[in-house]
Amino acid sequence: MTTPADVLGRHTIDGALSEPLDDARIRCVACGHRCPIPDGACGVCKVRYNEGGRLRVPWGYVAGVQCDPIEKKPFFHAYPGALAYSFGMLGCDLHCAYCQNWVTSQALRDPDAVSAPDRRTPQDLVSDALRHGARVMVSTYNEPLITAEWGVAVFRASRAAGLATAFVSNGNGTPEVVEYLRPWVDLYKVDLKGFNDRHYRELGGRLDPILDTIQRVHASGMWLEIVTLLIPGFNDDEAELRDLTQFIAGVSPEIPWHVTAFHRDYKMRGPRDTTPEMLRQAADIGRRSGLRFVYTGNQPGRVGDLEHTVCRCGARVVERDGFRVVRYALTPDGACRACGVAIPGRWDRSPSPQLTERPFIPRSHG
Repeated sequence: MTTPADVLGRHTIDGALSEPLDDARIRCVACGHRCPIPDGACGVCKVRYNEGGRLRVPWGYVAGVQCDPIEKKPFFHAYPGALAYSFGMLGCDLHCAYCQNWVTSQALRDPDAVSAPDRRTPQDLVSDALRHGARVMVSTYNEPLITAEWGVAVFRASRAAGLATAFVSNGNGTPEVVEYLRPWVDLYKVDLKGFNDRHYRELGGRLDPILDTIQRVHASGMWLEIVTLLIPGFNDDEAELRDLTQFIAGVSPEIPWHVTAFHRDYKMRGPRDTTPEMLRQAADIGRRSGLRFVYTGNQPGRVGDLEHTVCRCGARVVERDGFRVVRYALTPDGACRACGVAIPGRWDRSPSPQLTERPFIPRSHG
């Protein structure tokens, strides 16, 4: 019987992110697990494997594409209103019980997760993105670090066509993969799932590599935003949120932090859904920690000014309703029109036309 691993084995090439250990083993350096992989075995992610001393990695397919407002990623300080063409592959280096993309991320762990690969070339994706009017090409849905070689190939073609590029990642990286991505990634979003190493180990990872990656991505010049899904009873302790936001502010108080609402999904059915009041309390902790730009998500119209980008003078420079930009008051060089103070981010000389305020799926390839 053909297995998902057999199918994916037909969509691989030799990978760049590895180093030899001995005659039989190689080390993959695409994610923070830094797996030592014997011949014939795969890493924790189950999609990168050793074949005769060569690291084979995912290539030449997607498991899903979708066009989203860039605010859904979420990026609030990059090309407001722009359309982001999002693509993903299969597999993940973590196994979060609340994953909202589990059909692709857990495809090699969970027999209920079924998403067939669709053969594509980088140019196929770029042409489709341009046809739909996208401004940004985004690697997302599964964990893009474990498919970094494919992501870079797509981003090379995207850059040549004038598209910006973005990674939406759990941040479980390595120094090697950050340096590999640095020339090709404009925007990087890290899903910082909490500030408790024990909880991170329950998800299949460790906290330290994520914190190191956040610092390296910021230092590299890629535009960084951070999101935390607020889960009652898991990562909403006030002291933990204070430590988390103080860490971000210590890297830079200008890094936007998005705290978003949990709803029951996949295998995590116990915690109650996050309320707007919980989001407002978490956001207040972030502001008291010194973060200049704190946002809440998944509760449009119920969180006061926490959907909007506000200058230190008090003027709303980008006003939003959910994923829809309803007012834009930045100068062509990204400064507040009211007081002239520069707002950190990646801005076009004029705002992107709002092509959609909700996600949609492009027509199937071919």
